[in-house]
Amino acid sequence: MQDLLSKLEAIHFRFVEVGKMITDPEIISDMDRYVKLNKEYRDLEEVDNAYKAYKNVLDNLKSSRELLESETDPEMREMAKMEINELEQKRPEIEEEIKVLLIPKDPEDDKNAIIELRAGTGGDEACIFVEDIFRMYTMYFKEVGWSYEIVNSSEGSAKGYKEVSMSITGAGIYGMLKFESGVHRVQRVPETESQGRVHTSAITVAVLPEAEEVDFELDMNDVRKDTFRASGAGGQHINKTESAIRLTHIPTGTVVECQDGRSQHKNLAQAISVLRSRLYQAELDRVHQERAAHRKTLVSTGDRSAKIRTYNYPQGRITDHRINKTIYNLSAFMNGDIQEMIDALKLAENAEKMKGELN
Repeated sequence: MQDLLSKLEAIHFRFVEVGKMITDPEIISDMDRYVKLNKEYRDLEEVDNAYKAYKNVLDNLKSSRELLESETDPEMREMAKMEINELEQKRPEIEEEIKVLLIPKDPEDDKNAIIELRAGTGGDEACIFVEDIFRMYTMYFKEVGWSYEIVNSSEGSAKGYKEVSMSITGAGIYGMLKFESGVHRVQRVPETESQGRVHTSAITVAVLPEAEEVDFELDMNDVRKDTFRASGAGGQHINKTESAIRLTHIPTGTVVECQDGRSQHKNLAQAISVLRSRLYQAELDRVHQERAAHRKTLVSTGDRSAKIRTYNYPQGRITDHRINKTIYNLSAFMNGDIQEMIDALKLAENAEKMKGELN
């Protein structure tokens, strides 16, 4: 308990210090520093509020125990006992809340995100499943109040999509979606299958934190730009105008295409954003792998080839293999009701981080 109080007191002093700093005219004039300190202040505020509530419980416990020792009146002693009992029940709840708040936060969690869905094994059925998962995510985004924009898409030969990329904007997006990265496997009878046999197909999902210029400096001298005519539906405009953009990062060979915008200018801006985010993610993956060598994390975000989830249609279930969690409401899940799974993954990661902090 004393260790916890010491940590909280240090955070409280820092919170007060940062509060004074963000009113300093010299700091206000330095926009980069001011924005960083403002974010730190908001992050510390929640911990500081919990610290005040915790300190209040401890102070009240101390005074109630002192009252119980000194008081002779039976009624007052009974009141003191009731308050001690109530506070003793409240204390561990606040301590658990504080422990979660003290888990080091991933600095990327508050960022917007880019999601890339790609068909894997399974041919046309995988393309159809890309469309299903795309729909699932967009319905979830609507539920939580996030907005999204398609950056690039490539249609399947029969139905669905070979690939869909989209950017999502809102609050705390990457922190919510980062555990969706990996291979999503579907087991069902394909629409084209006359024999009624269950097939297994797979798609890959990559969730990237949207990198800003301050996160990753992209040297455009290292980038080759090509323009071409967009393919797919879109009418005369798309067929006659070379509005689609392809960017190639020469040092790494990373290629980004963007053709869903109506103008070359918009496609270029989106392609630069995706390219910067992909290169930034590659750097993050390298850092994550280095950390993983020291501490194996239960819910990995780095391995894009790991099979993370199975959607079994005959049994109406979804199973996440990292935490062995199964949900038996596939229909609702595919309509965007995925918060329960996201919360379970975050809880598992927090538990793992807490264990790491204690060891």
